[in-house]
Amino acid sequence: MLSEDDKLLLTAHFKPRKLRKRQYFLQEGDVCKFIAFIVKGSAKTYTVDEKGHENILRLSVENWWLTDFESFYRLIPSRYHIEALEELEILQTTNTEIEEFLKHIPAFSAMSSIINQNNAIAAQKRMQAINYSAEERYEELVKVYPYFLQRFPQNMIASYLGLTSETLSRIKKNALK
Repeated sequence: MLSEDDKLLLTAHFKPRKLRKRQYFLQEGDVCKFIAFIVKGSAKTYTVDEKGHENILRLSVENWWLTDFESFYRLIPSRYHIEALEELEILQTTNTEIEEFLKHIPAFSAMSSIINQNNAIAAQKRMQAINYSAEERYEELVKVYPYFLQRFPQNMIASYLGLTSETLSRIKKNALK
């Protein structure tokens, strides 16, 4: 549990920032200098293939962390774009400050460990979904993130699931029967 002093220290080092819809938090090739906590809004993390098609890897909403973890921790150029889908209100901080929090705030260290575990589990589930049929990927999304269906347009859901919009339409139509 964070003490009042810990909370004051954290809020002093997490800077509020607003991004407009379609504004980038990170662009491919840049080093990710910040990790952010989403207070309000949503974002997508994606790559663009050689044909110019977006491949959405992650959709992020309130109370989720926003960053490219590999770029942030290893200080290497990112392979991803992270873009605001709505007006985005975040609290962001740097790698250096995170390291200080981990050293001096035991509760933050424990919380960080839980977050890392949850991210690892989510990444593992995402990799497992590669072997699922299109219908199974959709069913899993409905089970785990049902609010995505109201929050994001069908073309983004389709990209996130690795499907065409037409295939997703067919699956949704069949699911209603």
